[in-house]
Amino acid sequence: MELPLVVGVDGSDGSLTALDWAADEAARLGLPLRIVYASLWERYEGAVPSFGSERPADEVMAERVVSAAEQRARKRAPGVKVHPVVVPEDAVAALLQESREAAVLVTGCSGRGAVKGLLLGSVGLAVAGRAHCPVVVVRGGERNVRGECGRIAFGAGDPDDSAAAARFAFREARARGCEVRAVRAWCCAEQQPADRAGRAGDTAYAHEERASAFLAETLSELQGDHPEVAVECITAEGPAHKVLLEQSADADLLVLGSAERKGRFGLQLGRISHTALHHAACPVAVVPCA
Repeated sequence: MELPLVVGVDGSDGSLTALDWAADEAARLGLPLRIVYASLWERYEGAVPSFGSERPADEVMAERVVSAAEQRARKRAPGVKVHPVVVPEDAVAALLQESREAAVLVTGCSGRGAVKGLLLGSVGLAVAGRAHCPVVVVRGGERNVRGECGRIAFGAGDPDDSAAAARFAFREARARGCEVRAVRAWCCAEQQPADRAGRAGDTAYAHEERASAFLAETLSELQGDHPEVAVECITAEGPAHKVLLEQSADADLLVLGSAERKGRFGLQLGRISHTALHHAACPVAVVPCA
């Protein structure tokens, strides 16, 4: 059975942008598109949208949201099979359940009432940290969202996090006909005194060499399997979250891996993913380790 691409909608501008991105992605990958409206979304994101002078009943609102979303998706991607559904759940519970049988789960960067283009809505943050499939949060500049940069950025993190994310990045690049830019950040453990500049240079060189070797090892099999995908490897000194935010500026998608982390409810993302989801200049994919 072919798993669908699932997108959550709530009637906000952010969810419409996510819907457009999801329709394009479903067309690229040849997947059916499942549009999900969670009828208790307002519990997380604030007031419901108004369609007239009076607030409509929940059933009418849900019908209008999914109907408009379905029409928009069919118009944008005529060849894609579209299935809209209203789920009588809160948004997080609904989307996490959907993620169990989805190829990819897509959400907007903010829900109703959030600061546009800056902070990630509570739904997106909770889902990205706990979903069972890759999650794409659609955010960033118009050029990035439209996929005009011709580049998928892949942040190579810990070995346990990287394999599934690398496969996802290559799949995206192949479907789009663009390149993969694999990025590995490195930092020296300590600052060297001025009179030991030579040793500091040697240490930096060793860190950079290890970063390059890590990229080569992580990508070697995938490059062999996908010779049609051009790959650029970048090693950069600095904190990984800052390096990856810089790389997101000219990327169509930033792909990050996410290993299972034990912690309090909803706080299962590492610092790098958390920062990228809030501040990246392009859509962000968080891929759970296989």
